[in-house]
Amino acid sequence: MKKKLALLLTCSMVLGLTACGGSGGEATTAATEPAAASTEASGQTEAADKAEADDTKDGDGMEALIEAAKAEGELTVYGSCEEEYLSLACKNFEDLYGIKTKFQRLSTSEVYTKISEEAGKPSADVWFGGTTDPYNEAVADGLLMEYKAMNAVNLISEDYKDPTNCWYGIYKGILGFMVNTEELSRLNLEAPKTWDDLTKEEYKDLIMLSNPNTAGTAKLVINTMIQMKGHDEAMEYFKALDGNISQYTKSGSGPSKMVGPGECVIGIGFLHDGIYQILQGYDNIQLIVPEDGTSFEVGATAIFNGCAHPNAAKLWIEYALSPECVDHAKEAGSYQFLVLSNGAQPEEAAKFGLDMNNTIDYDFEDAKANSSKYVEDFFAALGSSADDRFKTE
Repeated sequence: MKKKLALLLTCSMVLGLTACGGSGGEATTAATEPAAASTEASGQTEAADKAEADDTKDGDGMEALIEAAKAEGELTVYGSCEEEYLSLACKNFEDLYGIKTKFQRLSTSEVYTKISEEAGKPSADVWFGGTTDPYNEAVADGLLMEYKAMNAVNLISEDYKDPTNCWYGIYKGILGFMVNTEELSRLNLEAPKTWDDLTKEEYKDLIMLSNPNTAGTAKLVINTMIQMKGHDEAMEYFKALDGNISQYTKSGSGPSKMVGPGECVIGIGFLHDGIYQILQGYDNIQLIVPEDGTSFEVGATAIFNGCAHPNAAKLWIEYALSPECVDHAKEAGSYQFLVLSNGAQPEEAAKFGLDMNNTIDYDFEDAKANSSKYVEDFFAALGSSADDRFKTE
């Protein structure tokens, strides 16, 4: 195992980018360095060709939006993707448009809780990254602004946007397991192949999952099990799984960071986070797509209702739905599959051959209506087991 690349990346991020630090800190202004050149758009679909034909009309609209956004002069972003990508995306936006851009990294459930408490007077303008279950809860509560984005024409499917135009997808990632092969060998254990395998006694205290009170990833796990097993059986499943969980991390990507160093043997989360760890030198990590099926996240972006800078926020949505933003994700170690026809898929993700076809027909409407209740049911099922293993810092 090698950690040199990870250390070099950490040093370069500290020196080259202005980051917001941990959750709860003050929002931070993006660094102002020249933006990297965007990758040439590829894989144009018919929808993208139509957008080209309408270029004059859309061009006029975009120019007017840019001018209105520049007049506002500021933007604050809450980001639920990894902080490296958030920082880079904000820096590029600031460089492209000269708009002072502040950001803060918060898990998706933290953002949802924060804007819910602010009740229509949000302390940020836009939300960037993170799985859509908390976004859908925010839609149901009227916390997100409807906006018909011009660049939404480049989405590869209508499935990657909210029907009411309250959020737009920018990437997708598959849910699965990351395992430390060295530790499994040392313990003379086989890697789990299915969700049910995770409840075997042999994995006691070897597994990490994120905290559904702070991480949208864990909410997706809860919704996935309910949709695969039914509500009551899923609650029994989580009671059995809890006996093998050593820690519920604050962030959805938390388990992936613990697997390579051996702090946990099995991490549940998005497999693109595992790709990042492998490419940092942790070649002892194996990625597993559950044989009994799984689900995938749609990473999104949205505008908060009542935000202070609505035109800058709309411009952010257009930017987030463009190669100028998404093609740079891999530069910050984010290797999700893109959902834009004119974006360049990261080779790093494709070469791992993750099967995006072994996914259930995820019911987004059920998740939108019931995620909060399902999380309450999850904690009620665990009872006294819901202890200090649930991290919030």
